[in-house]
Amino acid sequence: MSVHLPEAIAATSPVSAPSWLVVNALGLAQIFAWGSSYYLPAVLAQPISRDMNWPFAWVVGGLSLGLLAGSLASPHVGAAIERHGGRLVLAFSAVAIGTGQVGLAIAPNLSVYAFAWLVMGVGMAAGLYDANFAVLGCLYGLNARSAITTVTLYGGFASTVCWPLSAFLVSEIGWRGACLTYATIQIGVALPLYLSVLPRSGSPSRAHLHEGAAAEMQRTRKPSLALLILLAATLTLSAALSSLMSTHLLTLLQASGFALSAAVGLGALAGPSMVAARVIEMAIARHHHPIWTQFGSASFVAIGLAGLWAKLPLIPAALVSYGAGLGLESIAVGTLPLSLFGASGYATLIGRLATSSWLAQAAAPWIGALLLERRGAHATLAVVSGVALVNVALTVGLGWMIFSTKLPRRVLP
Repeated sequence: MSVHLPEAIAATSPVSAPSWLVVNALGLAQIFAWGSSYYLPAVLAQPISRDMNWPFAWVVGGLSLGLLAGSLASPHVGAAIERHGGRLVLAFSAVAIGTGQVGLAIAPNLSVYAFAWLVMGVGMAAGLYDANFAVLGCLYGLNARSAITTVTLYGGFASTVCWPLSAFLVSEIGWRGACLTYATIQIGVALPLYLSVLPRSGSPSRAHLHEGAAAEMQRTRKPSLALLILLAATLTLSAALSSLMSTHLLTLLQASGFALSAAVGLGALAGPSMVAARVIEMAIARHHHPIWTQFGSASFVAIGLAGLWAKLPLIPAALVSYGAGLGLESIAVGTLPLSLFGASGYATLIGRLATSSWLAQAAAPWIGALLLERRGAHATLAVVSGVALVNVALTVGLGWMIFSTKLPRRVLP
């Protein structure tokens, strides 16, 4: 998969490697960064729980610990990228995720298992979307929207590629072998990729800002604290829903009567749906404010989750809707703050916004596991559907604040 970026990005890129190579390399790395961390428990949690005789909620709680570590690390990650650029930060993420995978593979008890997730969580904060968006914002400034969307296009294949791969690895070499395989990919593939395509120098973001864009930011009234809080709330709820469903989707489908192989096949529909939504967004992005991307995301997620809860005959259609919303969410996380607050200090802002999102993602899998164990799949889907509807309402409120006041309305290139 190769995606060519607009000439505006290529013309303003401060890196030695061509922009298309940088962005496509980061995108490829994202598939396995997500697949070997965030999406891992969806397939491996039950085999680990059975093999080690550990409570399922505790096994899934490893991801929650990792996300908690990520929430503490994310502001520091954003600040580091702002000051020094993304090369060493992303390289560190590959080492940390790979080391965490080795820790999982050799874990003899829950203490080692939990520590491995803490290590991996720091790597996730330094290497998943938030960090990549911060890097792209530093490299390309207000022209980063296409680059952000391109990276998310690749990331949309993470579950489609890695869920079946994980299931195959578990069946052939066990869950420990699967973890070692992903560690090899991180250390042997992702690490050299980051080191070879990203610049050695520090962040070029300030020098890279167009004079006209900088002047426009000075003339425009800055968004209020209330808007920043509402933005954080919508992004946080979106992240929580994504975390819970990414961890428990296969379990929920199996509880509805599907075998693991069928559940994996159905769950994999989310990946192409994410990519399709992102392709459409890329085609029409120049014509709308990113708040509409967030509204579409919240709406599609709510429709999809409500469809799963209602047990509609066309479960694949519900999963397609959910996947489309998830795909748009990732773009909104990167582009909406950039549109509202501009490129100056963008990496630091992304790191700070990520704190509440990572905290919510840390709690969501654990809450989901408790709901599944105590209330069952139907009640769990009812709860997440209600939360999704609340998020739609919050997004509408955010849009009203943006368009009813004199705030930045940049339609990013």
